Amino acid sequence: MNVAWIAGLPLIAVAALLARVVARRGRTGMTILAGIGAMLMAGALVLLVVALTARSAGAATGPAAVAGARAAATASATAPASSAALLGAAIAVAGSTIGAGIAVAYAGAAALAAISERPEVFGRAMVIVGLAEGIAIYGLIVGIILIGKA
Repeated sequence: MNVAWIAGLPLIAVAALLARVVARRGRTGMTILAGIGAMLMAGALVLLVVALTARSAGAATGPAAVAGARAAATASATAPASSAALLGAAIAVAGSTIGAGIAVAYAGAAALAAISERPEVFGRAMVIVGLAEGIAIYGLIVGIILIGKA
């Protein structure tokens, strides 16, 4: 049974508490949090690269091992391509969703400000907000295409 995530729960609680304390410091606290987030992202990227490029610890390189590995290679030839497609789908959906959220935040705020001054621009303002939402839909479509190839 894999219970490694249970060990991470106290770490998550401490991180949430630290984020709350640092966020109270205002702009400098947010800069500190952004720096910590960037370091964590860099560390996660390094771990991802190591995990994707690592070879098996018990891999043999002799001729007998090569002959035996051919049968196993044909069975799992699509495993790296499949995992790469799923990883690409996750990145496409996550990136487009975050981008759409940022776009809707700015476009929605501007639309509400415009509607409060001139109510007749409601239709045009909602079209702009809908276009910003389209970014997430495009990412979802790319994700579905990539999952189909997995």
